Amino acid sequence: MGKIKVTPCDIEGLYVIEPQVFGDERGYFMETYNKEDFAEHGLNMEFVQDNESMSKKGVLRGLHFQKQFPQGKLVRVLSGKVFDVAVDIRKGSETYGKWFGIVLSAENKKQFYVPEGFAHGYYVMSDTAVFFYKCTDFYHPEDEGGIRWDDPEIGVEWPIEEGVEILLSEKDRNRDGIRSLD
Repeated sequence: MGKIKVTPCDIEGLYVIEPQVFGDERGYFMETYNKEDFAEHGLNMEFVQDNESMSKKGVLRGLHFQKQFPQGKLVRVLSGKVFDVAVDIRKGSETYGKWFGIVLSAENKKQFYVPEGFAHGYYVMSDTAVFFYKCTDFYHPEDEGGIRWDDPEIGVEWPIEEGVEILLSEKDRNRDGIRSLD
């Protein structure tokens, strides 16, 4: 039997994954990915690339996706705390345009699996955060797509504290809403 707890989310294809943590006075150990444990829960993806980013408080990255080479992502936070969001952009899906969000932190050690067909983004809630993710396809810069983080049609409820300046990339500042995908 595997050492992970897998909880399906309200939107089909999204999963919260909680590894078993073995801790003592020295610290802790956990397996963050084990192909057999994942397969036991029907998660048979193959990862081809790992990415890591560090961001400061107020940074909002997203909502991103790749058009012709979609990526599934297994995401987690190595230090700090983020609010992580996935938006269903699968044409014909019953939950098209719906979002799911979860707090990921170094403390809770939760992981979030976002499959192909979703836009993804996160907001940094701590002073800094180191964000790590495994991808099922390689990044293709020319294939990049995105949706406005504050698209009122999607209505993501970002936990932005009063007085915190939202820091966006130029690209993310100029994204269109979800209607641009129709």
